[in-house]
Amino acid sequence: MIIETFPVGLLQCNCTIIADETTRQAIVIDPGDDPGEILERLEKHGLTARQIVCTHTHIDHVGAIHDLQQRCGTPASVHKADVFLFDKLDVQAEWIGMPCPKRGVIDSLLNDGSSISCHGVELGILHTPGHTPGSTTFHFAGKQNILFTGDTLFRQSIGRTDLWGGSYRELLDSIQQKLMPFDDDTLVISGHGPSTTIGHERRHNPFLTT
Repeated sequence: MIIETFPVGLLQCNCTIIADETTRQAIVIDPGDDPGEILERLEKHGLTARQIVCTHTHIDHVGAIHDLQQRCGTPASVHKADVFLFDKLDVQAEWIGMPCPKRGVIDSLLNDGSSISCHGVELGILHTPGHTPGSTTFHFAGKQNILFTGDTLFRQSIGRTDLWGGSYRELLDSIQQKLMPFDDDTLVISGHGPSTTIGHERRHNPFLTT
């Protein structure tokens, strides 16, 4: 399995490419910006992007969808509860003082408890609202469980809840009910910053240990 995570854009969103080594078909998680960088990483590994999925639709996680779709024709999926945010990319751009990216196309909607598959790669879908109403965590069950948590859970922190549709109570419930049941050695790749593990957060995250 090929898994490569790298920061993109002004806000350094962690974009991940996950692909099967045999089929060379890839899923791109959170293409927030820098489409040229994402395409270079795909080309470096000889991969074809077959699916785009986003943990949520804040501008720093979806900004490169349009360009990737123009170059690769790749369909994109988000949770239905976050479509309203995707429709307001211009307002989001105004908030942070950046040009608004061209809006890509959302081809399908993610459903809690289902999965998304791509020629040898399968990601489980966990609806983890709180940071946004449609925030979603993707679960890869390989030799080691991996959770792509977006801005729900960070190393010794959690996502902010003061933006449109945010809820502190929902965020904590999502983490406790959907993420904490995983084993301690489960790797957590967050939407920004360094990776962590469920065990580390169980013991050291101040929002979870109080």
